Amino acid sequence: MAVKFDLLTRITPSIASAEEAHVEYAAGHKNMLQLIELRWIAVIGQVTTIAGAILIFDINLPLVHMLQVLACLIAFNIASHLRWHERRPVANSELFMALLVDVATLTVQLYLSGGTTNPFAFLYLLQIIISAVLLEAWSTWTIVAITIACLGALAVYAQPLALPFDHARGIASLYVQGMLICFALNAGLLVIFVSRISGTVRAKAAQLAELRQRAAEEDHIVRMGLLASGAAHELGTPLATLSVILGDWKRMPEFRGSPDLLEEIGEMQTQLQRCKSIVSGILLSAGKARGESAVRTTIHTFLDGLAEEWEDSRPVKDFVYENSIVDDMPVAFDSALKQTVDNLLDNALEASPTGWVGMSASVEDDHLCVIVTDRGPGFPASVLAQFGKPYQSTKGRSGGGLGLFLVVNVARTLGGAVVARNRDEGGAEVKLTIPLAAIRLAGEGEHA
Repeated sequence: MAVKFDLLTRITPSIASAEEAHVEYAAGHKNMLQLIELRWIAVIGQVTTIAGAILIFDINLPLVHMLQVLACLIAFNIASHLRWHERRPVANSELFMALLVDVATLTVQLYLSGGTTNPFAFLYLLQIIISAVLLEAWSTWTIVAITIACLGALAVYAQPLALPFDHARGIASLYVQGMLICFALNAGLLVIFVSRISGTVRAKAAQLAELRQRAAEEDHIVRMGLLASGAAHELGTPLATLSVILGDWKRMPEFRGSPDLLEEIGEMQTQLQRCKSIVSGILLSAGKARGESAVRTTIHTFLDGLAEEWEDSRPVKDFVYENSIVDDMPVAFDSALKQTVDNLLDNALEASPTGWVGMSASVEDDHLCVIVTDRGPGFPASVLAQFGKPYQSTKGRSGGGLGLFLVVNVARTLGGAVVARNRDEGGAEVKLTIPLAAIRLAGEGEHA
């Protein structure tokens, strides 16, 4: 077992790194979709600008060549949409290449329409700012160097527009009007798209922070498993010895003739067995692979048996159990999930001063929902805010608060969740949801 947890200790950082990489790629995918949308706006803007320059201002432009460049841009954007419409990982290099295509297209269009004398040459700033937001530092500086080189080449090789040099006319100047339109386009597009991209970056940062927190918690779970495996090894021998001694006592004439002593021995054996179950449950919850002790059963049999066994082994005064699952189904349950529900019931019993505990089971949206309620004082706001974190306990014990931590870990491992709230009528409610796909047996030929 120690070897197994040592392996988990080495594997956990790798899993966390893979999940962080997935978040990075997902954010890149959203940013790529933003670029595709921005490119469609560029297509519409170029069509409008070319049409206005020719039809309204009677500017002589190489229409055929400009439309050919525009057709290439449209074809590239359609291909990009087909490639990236699904959720695919997008790396920095792919975003970099997409922006290079945009810079190249803008450069060719400016070359055909006046070079640096075209007021829309300031659109290079849009490409630079977007690259600064989206790309890594080396990629951004590469874009800066390329745009400077393109602007310099345009100043040397492009033919200037045949526009009158009338800057003195102020806003009546055609060049000044074009420059104002270019500025408005730059400002509007930057506000819209940089705000969206910044939102994506913030969401990515939040997801990465959550993943790192989760990795830290899972590392804590692994370390607890190491501690639990050592404790199980140390406790195994004395517990086994006690079990043998109690069995011998039960067969001794001195005890067999006393019903009271036999009853006490039976209670001691029950509590001893519970100690063994608790140690095993901690081991399972702390990282033992699901399925090693899985039991093939049905959902009704498991839940009904769990409720009956818990009620018989605890000093509960009033236990209300309701199973509203209509269709029984074959499932595979293991000790970790059983220990999870037992932990919730134990916490509810400790919190309820009247000894009342409620448990209900149902199926909602292909999820098994188990709700445990009590009539205690409820959760403090600080515990609800950090629900499922280690050492968040309402019992005031040093090192407490691990029961709900293990509950949340097991649920998360199965793709489920645990949610807690305080009821309006008093007491607390904890809702455990597990996807049926994680426990259902699809066919009789499957093995639990």
